[in-house]
Amino acid sequence: MSKPGFPTTARRATALLSVGAALTLAAACSSSSKTTTPPASTSAPTVATGTATVNGTQTTVLTAPDGHTLYYFTPDSAGGQPTCTGTCASIWPPLVGSPNAGAGVTGKLTIATGPNGSQVVYNGHPLYEYKQDTAAGQANGEGVMQKWHAATPALATGNAPAPSSPSTSGGSGGY
Repeated sequence: MSKPGFPTTARRATALLSVGAALTLAAACSSSSKTTTPPASTSAPTVATGTATVNGTQTTVLTAPDGHTLYYFTPDSAGGQPTCTGTCASIWPPLVGSPNAGAGVTGKLTIATGPNGSQVVYNGHPLYEYKQDTAAGQANGEGVMQKWHAATPALATGNAPAPSSPSTSGGSGGY
């Protein structure tokens, strides 16, 4: 039942190439991460506010569109350029896209274009989520390596001390 002029082996080879191309395309599409710039139609994340338990105290924090706490990394703070990239960004996924400010967000939202795509920056601090936060209201990343801190609406421009509980005194302030 072969077609005249088109050998069976050629049809099989063409079919295998088609299947291989489809599988390659599917793998490429499914391997995207938050470290790349999303398409323009979905690239407007809203940075909002919510509450999370930070150092044992309910605190108003900046949140990602999924309600998870957003963090800043103190080594980033100097110029607004992210230094958490590659493997670091797989644990601390950057918030990317052209941001919108939700209610309670009083600071300046911008973007920094670099290895993480168009990363959202709040008052000069690139913003990240933390993979260990599995639900809104968590701040499991607070204080990690004494360099990761929950971002709050009051986060000052440039290098700012880390948020601390009212009972904390002395120390390095998160620097």
